[in-house]
Amino acid sequence: MPREARDDAPHDSAALLELFDVLGRRWALRIIWELGTHALTYRELAAAIPDMSTSVLTQRLRDLRAAGLAEHERGAGYRLTSRGRELRAHVEGFREWAAREGFAADRAAR
Repeated sequence: MPREARDDAPHDSAALLELFDVLGRRWALRIIWELGTHALTYRELAAAIPDMSTSVLTQRLRDLRAAGLAEHERGAGYRLTSRGRELRAHVEGFREWAAREGFAADRAAR
């Protein structure tokens, strides 16, 4: 989005744009999805998303913690905060839509 358009965005859109900045980073939503039901250790998260590099996993976990969406508890692993769980409930709508539409990226590109 051009800088001028962001500066002119209504005040109530600013928070949404900030959320888009966090969630738009590669793998962020996938991590939120994986943490949706229970805490996972770093190794468990890495195994759940094998195509993601460990350096990207480390950075995304930092990003999600900084945004207050995830937290780390020594011995238990990473989990969503209450804020993150609320967000994930909204992400559930994507799953429902994708299933209903039979969405597949290779067909969507056609």
